Amino acid sequence: MNLQQWRDSGDYFDFEGHQVFSRIEGDGPPLLLIHGYPTASWDWNKIWPQLTDKFQCITLDMLGFGFSDKPRQPYSISTQADIYIKLLEQQGVKACHIVSHDYGDTVAQELLARHNENSLPFKVCSLNLLNGGLFPETHRPVLIQKLLLSPLGSILVRLMNRETLARNLRKIFAPNTPPTEQEIDEFWYLINHNNGHLVMHRLIHYMVERRQNRSRWVEALQFTDVPLRLTDGMLDPISGAHLVARYKQLIPNADIICLQDVGHYPQIEAPQLVLSSILTKIQQSLI
Repeated sequence: MNLQQWRDSGDYFDFEGHQVFSRIEGDGPPLLLIHGYPTASWDWNKIWPQLTDKFQCITLDMLGFGFSDKPRQPYSISTQADIYIKLLEQQGVKACHIVSHDYGDTVAQELLARHNENSLPFKVCSLNLLNGGLFPETHRPVLIQKLLLSPLGSILVRLMNRETLARNLRKIFAPNTPPTEQEIDEFWYLINHNNGHLVMHRLIHYMVERRQNRSRWVEALQFTDVPLRLTDGMLDPISGAHLVARYKQLIPNADIICLQDVGHYPQIEAPQLVLSSILTKIQQSLI
């Protein structure tokens, strides 16, 4: 499947006057996939066919990302969580497994916090986390992320182009698993769609939210009965080996799969290893 086919086989739903792109495919237990920043649900395309053989896979492009609307307004993790909840409620989902990556990990932490509070309208059966800033003290943003968050952010976004993205992606993928030129083209197309590059500095406010909500989102992982697994690309400069070390310190009975020669995008760099980890954890949660 190529990117155009991915879009053509998706759908849109309304969230507070905005159009949100979604993809739902397959039969079986519901599996929610939550993408990261600054990309989109297309991130899951390499493991999507195998997952849809076993699950009803549900994903979307969050507001400000991919094929969804990109309003020039403030963005919040709580609102992104609300969007997923609306989609699952529309589908009548009462329980689901979750796989998340990067920014999506933070959205998943908010969903997990609500699950722990019994305020979520569905049950979380398991949570598989991929590389992401689970703990603000271990998150190591690259320079462009810091600049986007600064007062220069609104200027910088107007100067961004494909080559800016390419340079920064190559820094966070592992040396032996770099993004292909086609993948960079696809990432840039998704970011640039609807002039999405112009809201990147608004979306990156999640870095501030992580600090403000550290207790809520870290405790969501520490005090839950939901089976958790972290599958982490260890060569990721943003959330690699140093994140794993902190995870072991903070999370009881930490279940971790370390991908030694993989960077920030394990589902793209090592899809079969990620697929195996996800399927194994979900199977264990059923026992």
